[in-house]
Amino acid sequence: MTVRIAPTHELGSARLRSVRDLLDAAFEGDFSDEDWDHTLGGVHAWIEDERGIAAHGAVVLRRALHRGRSRRVGYVEGVAVRGDRRRRGLGGAVMAELERVIDGTYAFGALSASDAGAALYRARGWRVWEGRLDVLGPAGIVRLAAEEGSVFLRPAAGLALPDPAAPLVFDWRDGDVM
Repeated sequence: MTVRIAPTHELGSARLRSVRDLLDAAFEGDFSDEDWDHTLGGVHAWIEDERGIAAHGAVVLRRALHRGRSRRVGYVEGVAVRGDRRRRGLGGAVMAELERVIDGTYAFGALSASDAGAALYRARGWRVWEGRLDVLGPAGIVRLAAEEGSVFLRPAAGLALPDPAAPLVFDWRDGDVM
């Protein structure tokens, strides 16, 4: 199994269309145009087989304020494995490459996990953020209480996670903020 890795602009329109098709199928129609937009602009990791894209994930830059500092966060988006290839290690292989990117580029990694995906991230050492979660939106700082408990963090190699005693305030984006 070969995991390929490249920035969005190197994937080309046909491969990006295949990734979008995988994500639409994996999320059973609950993958919006805003979700797709959140997946673009960073680094993608994917596995292809004779049927096309079998697994995919991306890591994009987000900013998060914590204790008066703006942190570079590697935010994981668009992780999915095609239905016929699940439970064979493809998701873990894709995540290993994304974690390598996070380790070399960001202060820490973050992601919002579905109930179905949470086990993968826990098994890889990602931890649920136990602190307050906010977003700096057009109207100022807004608490994201409904998202608390579903956001996972992973420190980059050799770095510590933020202190959960202080809020983590993410940058605004259209659609689902987290």
